[in-house]
Amino acid sequence: MARYQIHVEVQARHLPEQSAPAQGHYVFAYTITITNTGEVAAQLIARSWNVNDANGRTEKVRGLGVVGRQPLLQPGETFEYTSGTRLATPTGTMHGSYFFVAEDGERFDVDIPLFVLDAVEYVVAVNAGQTVLWMALLAAPQAWLIFRFYMHGRQLRRGGEDG
Repeated sequence: MARYQIHVEVQARHLPEQSAPAQGHYVFAYTITITNTGEVAAQLIARSWNVNDANGRTEKVRGLGVVGRQPLLQPGETFEYTSGTRLATPTGTMHGSYFFVAEDGERFDVDIPLFVLDAVEYVVAVNAGQTVLWMALLAAPQAWLIFRFYMHGRQLRRGGEDG
């Protein structure tokens, strides 16, 4: 076990009831689970985010703590919170880092892994006209998530590209 080690998990989802696609407003919530998997207690002091939309715009967000707190995590302890962001496009990504100070004074950064924010609906239709599949992709758990639909020996990838 590493002396200073924090594990971060992210789950994101689109909030259609708070979004206004016609006005270019897409709202997302994300839940972060932070677990101290190290040997020393550590306190989350600050956060730094890069929020990227599909037009290539990046918003940098920095601040103290998360949701108004600076949790002190003992070894094995978990802290979970939910927050949100808005994009001008239906898809985007987020990633960043947390700054921690350990109980013994050691300072260290923890990466927040890249995750996808996606409000795109996908439609796949079978040529025979018998089946139409609607899948609302509310939040992809990873950037390279592939949806596979096997139809007539063909594999359709995310967005309908052949592969």
